[in-house]
Amino acid sequence: MSQVIPEKPLRVVVWSTGTIGRHAIVGVDAHPDLELVGVWTSTPEKHGQDAGLLAGLDRELGVRATTDRDELVALRPDCVVHAAMTDDRVFEAIADLTELIRDGVNVVSSGPVILLHRAGTLPDEMIEAIDEAGRQGNASLHVNGIDPGFANDLLPLVLTSLSQRIDHVTVSEIADYSTYYQPVVMRDLFGFGEPLDDGAATPLLWEPGILTTAWGPVVRVIAAGLGVTLDEPLVEEVDRRPAERDTKTVSLDVAEGTMGAVRFRVIGTVDGVPRITLEHVTRTAPDQVPEWPTPAEGDGCYRVEITGEPCMKLEFTHHGEHGDHNVSGMIVTAQRLINAIPAVVAAEPGLVTVLDLPLVTGRGLVAGTNTAAQEK
Repeated sequence: MSQVIPEKPLRVVVWSTGTIGRHAIVGVDAHPDLELVGVWTSTPEKHGQDAGLLAGLDRELGVRATTDRDELVALRPDCVVHAAMTDDRVFEAIADLTELIRDGVNVVSSGPVILLHRAGTLPDEMIEAIDEAGRQGNASLHVNGIDPGFANDLLPLVLTSLSQRIDHVTVSEIADYSTYYQPVVMRDLFGFGEPLDDGAATPLLWEPGILTTAWGPVVRVIAAGLGVTLDEPLVEEVDRRPAERDTKTVSLDVAEGTMGAVRFRVIGTVDGVPRITLEHVTRTAPDQVPEWPTPAEGDGCYRVEITGEPCMKLEFTHHGEHGDHNVSGMIVTAQRLINAIPAVVAAEPGLVTVLDLPLVTGRGLVAGTNTAAQEK
């Protein structure tokens, strides 16, 4: 399928004004095929404030943020860019997204990442409930981003198109999280800065089965794209290491001896042989655990490695105009969703994955050619 080009700008609401949401506001405003018509905020103090100011732009956009969900649904937007935090409220978020598509609003969302792929994680009846809501509202839901998302679903699948034989696909995020501002994720989910001794509580991510819930959909969507049936359950491996010195991050302080770095894997096997591996190497300082994989350059990368015939390795890096890879990580997460909006609006109702969508590009965003955005 070729890419979808809307006949007129699509009306878009951005849902949240936080870490990803403010970049989504900027991205929607800059896109010639989209029109920002509303912004939702969970913060009462932001209610009534102009979206441009909330996004850090030097101008107003004429769109006021609101805490009123029904007010935004009443605008009859073509799509919502849902960028609110979902990691700590997975099932509540699924209910929110399901209600939006039942109300006839298409949704692109950065989470819950459990919805990245249809099969193998949630019960079939929960997926069917989402599909039924989509049929009732004639609307679609697509969950994606950068990781889980483009860097470890579409990117590796495209690279496999060059393969003659595939023995093993490994997709990795290798990153220094010291400039990543998300205290709940860093402290409560990962457990950075928390004790590692035997009597310490185990952070949520390291409880058995949680990694498979969060990143298993990545392994499964690659398997589906390659026509592979995986053994169940998926294999989980975790290696947590203490910080060798006191370290400061933008989210929290990491004291010497508390958790400072982690390497984890979710592995899909076929007849007991590893075939698809999702790996994260996450540090809170770039020099921690030097024997673990490091980026070829910079403070972070996504890496795809395919063994077989031929053997291939692709390293994908990004950074913002001012150099920071965690800021640009929020931008690419938002933009993958934003640029997919026309395709998602045109898709069949219900939950759609990267395997269901046509080509998504940055159409209309080449500098100096975007006259529609310049006129906004």
